[in-house]
Amino acid sequence: MMMGASVPYDLVFLLHVVAGITTVVVLVSLRAAALSLTRGDDAAVQATRFPQRRNWAARVLHVLPLTGLYLSLTGDSSVSLTKPWIAVGMLCYLLAAGHLEARTLPQERMIAEIIHKDGAASAERGRQFTRSIDVLLGLVGVALVAMLVQF
Repeated sequence: MMMGASVPYDLVFLLHVVAGITTVVVLVSLRAAALSLTRGDDAAVQATRFPQRRNWAARVLHVLPLTGLYLSLTGDSSVSLTKPWIAVGMLCYLLAAGHLEARTLPQERMIAEIIHKDGAASAERGRQFTRSIDVLLGLVGVALVAMLVQF
């Protein structure tokens, strides 16, 4: 089953694309926040960019394998789980999800706590956070290329 063959399939495909775009937008926003630390922006700017709350927006990444699996399991052979590009996408998701939950989000929480307690975080923390986000953007980029090329 491919685009246009079923309304539910098309809606899930649209959700998959929107989740991918949202993931990139959130990661780019986080990178901009990290760069504000490296530039030494004042405490008010840092506090605005690093609020003390859970980052649910970054977790939109977790929608991608759910929608992707649905598309693969209900689609025709051109999107079957046996395709290498599907495996690349799933591997990139597993690596990105692990990195997001084990490294990036804990760093973000720690930075928010430091800003709340001390008024500002160091440029070095900003550089570390930027590198962490760059890893995520790289993994999402590889998955995106795999989805577009479909080898």
